[in-house]
Amino acid sequence: MSAGLIAAVLARTPGWAEQAEAAGLDDVALSQILEAAEVRARNDLAPLAARADAAGCRLEGGRVIVPGGYKAAYRALAYDGWIGTDLSPDLGGMGLPLPVHVAATLPMEGAALPFMMALGSSRAGAHLLAGAAPELAAEWAPRIASGEWTATICISEPDAGSDVGRIRTRARREGERWVIEGTKCWISFGDHDMADRIGHLLLARTGTPEEGSRGLSLFLVPDLHENGARNGISVERIEEKLGLHGSPTCVLRFDGAEATLIGAPGRGLSQLFGMIELMRLQVGTQGAGIAMECARLARDYASERRQGGDPSGPPTPIEAHPDVQRQLAVLDAHAVLLTALVLETAVTLEQAHRGDDGATARAAFLLPLVKTFGGELGTASTSGAIQVFAGAGYTREWPVERHYRDARIMTIYEGTTGMQAQDFLLRRLIKEEGRGLEGFAARAAAELSRDALTKEMMERLRAVAARLRDASPEARLHAADGALRAGWCAVSATLAARMTGHDVRTDRAMAQWRALLPARMAEAEARIAFGLGLADVKQS
Repeated sequence: MSAGLIAAVLARTPGWAEQAEAAGLDDVALSQILEAAEVRARNDLAPLAARADAAGCRLEGGRVIVPGGYKAAYRALAYDGWIGTDLSPDLGGMGLPLPVHVAATLPMEGAALPFMMALGSSRAGAHLLAGAAPELAAEWAPRIASGEWTATICISEPDAGSDVGRIRTRARREGERWVIEGTKCWISFGDHDMADRIGHLLLARTGTPEEGSRGLSLFLVPDLHENGARNGISVERIEEKLGLHGSPTCVLRFDGAEATLIGAPGRGLSQLFGMIELMRLQVGTQGAGIAMECARLARDYASERRQGGDPSGPPTPIEAHPDVQRQLAVLDAHAVLLTALVLETAVTLEQAHRGDDGATARAAFLLPLVKTFGGELGTASTSGAIQVFAGAGYTREWPVERHYRDARIMTIYEGTTGMQAQDFLLRRLIKEEGRGLEGFAARAAAELSRDALTKEMMERLRAVAARLRDASPEARLHAADGALRAGWCAVSATLAARMTGHDVRTDRAMAQWRALLPARMAEAEARIAFGLGLADVKQS
């Protein structure tokens, strides 16, 4: 997918025109930004990712050594403004709308997902610190935006993953200072040699265990004191993983590490909500970027690889074979729909950040879908690309096998598919009474008033929500996955209708997707029926 098509998707996204005008960003300037990002991804990041996958990361003398070229590449991205794209200029950012950041990083995520994880956590940390005490924000956020320092997010522990109420890491007062004791795991770029200092944004317990998540507070824990001495933080190990070899996933031990409290005690989890939004959107962007890259790689290979055809003549490019054409259309559909989804969500989040309550509800409705189907379809695209390449795709001669290994994590981290399903059903459709759904449906009706399929999918999703509001709490849990998939059917119907008419290739991909949507919705409804039946069996 070219920068031009990304720009076209953004141009079709409701609400973007107003944000671009407010930012003084015209089509020419946007095209220049997107083209520069694509060049950076193709020329610099893709070769770096291949080398990093082979080299991996290593732990030497208690410090993590990242692959060669990382430090220069990270500083180059920071110099170009990619870390602080949407951060306030007062804190070292560019002050552009969130959709610009998402659109520009799409090809970068597709080229070098493991490397880009450093940028993602640092950017989330900078946004968290922007809401800290002014002096702390002024000290840290500009240095993170400049690439001089980086940030991590430290939540998970060996016995407390998604169940954050079980966090054991403690923060205690020693005179005028706070100190941290405990272990954190699954920390992407928890240590490295790319920057001068690392700030760990960490959840620790300041209350009693009985208080659960209400006893958690948010802290900034630098890896180094101002004099350069270590701050009581050690790297216990780097995880050995299926993929993401270029991203050091660390287990960190905090032994009396000095920390600064951010905000009020006991408010740590609520302070993380904005960061969680950004990280889940990033997973969707990762999936969209990988889908774009896999669609491009598969199409290029299919145009060059020659097999079959009339035996009396030369072999034909495999792109001429109907089944390969079908496979390429699936890959195109994933790329276009995921790009439309993440940009829709980015525009909606930008509206929400500007005080639009309706947008806040729509964003909450969209985020579980972004995270889930960015991960699922991104991963499916890597598998689909390997299928187009056939045996060649299974070898390390081509990058699609690396993308396959790297992408598999996307349905797991930042909340598994099952967690997203519960959030979507229990919070967005039931607790919030479907406000986000109705807001999205109203906009879709205004945009696509004559599209019968979109209307049908929305009505069937409403019926799902109504049915599950009357179900027992236990039954809802069994049916949540089906509800999430019904939601994707309704939203993707809208996005596919929106993108129809762009060009012949996109039209073919969207037509194939739309033709299968009634069957996909029927499958989602069947999953719900099965879940409700399973709950009945358990209760009998």
